[in-house]
Amino acid sequence: MAGHANYTALLDANTLYPILTCDALLSLASTGLFAAKWSERIEKEWIRNLGEDRPELADKLLARRNHMRCAALDWEVPEPAIAALLPCLTLPDPNDAHVLAAAIAGHADCIITFNLKDFPASAVEPFGIEVIHPDRFIVSQLDLDYIPAITALKKMRQRRKRPPLSPEAFAGAFERNGLPSVAARLLEASELI
Repeated sequence: MAGHANYTALLDANTLYPILTCDALLSLASTGLFAAKWSERIEKEWIRNLGEDRPELADKLLARRNHMRCAALDWEVPEPAIAALLPCLTLPDPNDAHVLAAAIAGHADCIITFNLKDFPASAVEPFGIEVIHPDRFIVSQLDLDYIPAITALKKMRQRRKRPPLSPEAFAGAFERNGLPSVAARLLEASELI
C-alpha cells in the first residue's frame, strides 16, 4: 500500500457515515497522504442512511457533505463512468457493484470499507484494486509517513471542542468506532497528539 497523493482510495459509504472515521480519513487525505474519492451515489447513500438513523442531524448533513467536498476537492467519480462499468461487474451483493465501478472509474488503488466480505478478492483483484479496512488503512498511513499523519490526527483532535477530548479519550473514540489498531497507536503517541 503506497502513500501520497498518487495513491488513490475510494471511500465506501460506511466509512463516510461515521463522523470519526470520515474525519480521520479526510484529515489524512487533506495533508496529501493519499487522494480520497467517492461518487454522488456513495454520498447519497451515507446521507440517506445517517438521516434515517439520526433524524435530528438532518439539517446538518448537507453542510457536512460540503465540508467533505472541500477537504477532498477532487473527490468526485463521475456517474456516467460508473454507469458504463456496472453491467460488467459481479459482486455477491449487486447493490455494491457501484462502489467497485467507482473505484475502477476513479483509478483507485483501493476501496476502504468496513465490509471486506462484500468485495471478494476474485472480484476486485483483476482490476488491481485492494480492499482495506479503515483501521488497517489509517495505521498504514501512520507507518508510511508518521509525522504528517500524526499531525493530521492531532489537528483533528484539536478541532473537537464540544467537549474537548484528551488524547486518551480521543483514542477511546477510535476504539468504540471499530478502529482498535488506530486507538492503540494513538495511545502510544498520546504525548504527540
